[in-house]
Amino acid sequence: MMTQRIQEGKLGLVFRNGDYRRVLKPGQHFVNPFDEVKVYDTALPFNAPIALELLLRDAELAALLHIVEVGDNQLVLKYRNGNFQEVLKPGRYAFFKGLIELKFITMDLGEIEINKAIDRDLLMKPALLPYIRVYSVDPHEQGILMVDGEAKALLQPGVYFYAKNSTVIQVLKADLRLLQLEVNGQDILTKDKAALRINFNTQYRVTDIRKALLETKDFEKQLYVTVQLALREFIGTKTLDEILGNKEEVTAYVDATVKEKAEAIGVAIKYNGIKDIILPGDMKEIMNQVLIAQKKAEANTIMRREETASTRSLLNTAKLMEENAMLFKLKEMEYVEKIAEKVNTLSISGNAKVLDQLKEIFSPGKGP
Repeated sequence: MMTQRIQEGKLGLVFRNGDYRRVLKPGQHFVNPFDEVKVYDTALPFNAPIALELLLRDAELAALLHIVEVGDNQLVLKYRNGNFQEVLKPGRYAFFKGLIELKFITMDLGEIEINKAIDRDLLMKPALLPYIRVYSVDPHEQGILMVDGEAKALLQPGVYFYAKNSTVIQVLKADLRLLQLEVNGQDILTKDKAALRINFNTQYRVTDIRKALLETKDFEKQLYVTVQLALREFIGTKTLDEILGNKEEVTAYVDATVKEKAEAIGVAIKYNGIKDIILPGDMKEIMNQVLIAQKKAEANTIMRREETASTRSLLNTAKLMEENAMLFKLKEMEYVEKIAEKVNTLSISGNAKVLDQLKEIFSPGKGP
């Protein structure tokens, strides 16, 4: 006989002629000289020197091992002393018990749901990303989880993890913020055959994501066409003057026509309004001519009104002067004064009658 010492943290396996005999725990042991002892570090994975099934027949050795079976559609996450260490792919693994605290969590790749025991932060590690599908729903969005073409769940804002397998997964998302639809460059004929180009603005919000994404194909395009048809329908029944004179009627009609149809596709209309009404070049010229003519007519009316007022004022003045000789003389003096302001030198020729006449003008009511 010979002695074999097994240190702490190690185990020995005894073989004779290649056949397993027994396990040696830490301590001093007597072994047959013809036996072979293989020593293993229990801190490391156990790589069996022969078929593991043969070794597990020994109940004592089996009790010292963690046997991890990983199926074809599975992954096993191995934790060492509470920390994630590695991913175990399909196969059979053996680890020693006792010295190192080991933990194993199975992840079934046949299901799309991830084991709740797995930390979500761990799912973003490079070791697991090849086996995970990650979807993000932003704070201003809602999503619908589609599994093999069937709606399964309504997703609120957050990050979602699903196992990567043959199941087809899709996440449909809709923006719930106030959105704007531009219906631009609409060439429409009015009732009196005037060509208009209209730019229209609609603000809306998605209120029912199922109607918008599942029951309607391309809800934004559907809304665009609905607004476009409402514009054409209304403008085609009005003359150019009616459209230009009351644009609010266009908005009111589009509101009434579009809102109910928008609700059917999961959309609420918040605002409708005309941005621009653009006339063709020849129509602009005609409208400018009409505007100029209108302004000229208004100017002529004002001038005639002023002339009438001025004439009436002169008539009233003439009546007053006719009835009052003194007022007449004062008016003469006013005109002479205005004339004198513009004269630098005054030359008088003639007899004394000229002076008498000036004196009479400047001194009304007094003799020569």
